[in-house]
Amino acid sequence: MDHGKTAEELFRKGYNCSQSVLMAFGDITGFDDDTAARLASSFGGGIGRMREVCGAVSGAAMVLGLVKGYSDPDDREAKKAHYALVRTFADRFKELNGSVICRELLSGVQTTPGGDPEARTTEYYKKRPCPELVRQAAEILDELLQ
Repeated sequence: MDHGKTAEELFRKGYNCSQSVLMAFGDITGFDDDTAARLASSFGGGIGRMREVCGAVSGAAMVLGLVKGYSDPDDREAKKAHYALVRTFADRFKELNGSVICRELLSGVQTTPGGDPEARTTEYYKKRPCPELVRQAAEILDELLQ
């Protein structure tokens, strides 16, 4: 499966960046689309459109947690290894894009103020890097999960 292409297609269908990445990996996480979309829904727009951590990065972190995460709070080595994996993802994403922060990634893009989502128009897709960002996040995940 081409997770990068799938993530980009999902974003272009109207899902937010976080949903697009998490849903693209349903074949690996075992989550159906509805569950993945609901779980990731809060993380779009840099968490509720606050323009903090990019939703594609948040979605990728969820995939990493589901596939390579730890569950024993006393397993310090597993926690250490997992956090290192998440930082490796973030470092690769930053190498490509300069940041993991939504407002920095959208620097120079005219957006509407406030918390309401923007209409998904042809102009919306032309002016922002988000389709490319979700594709890149999924491609980095594929590399790290091999």
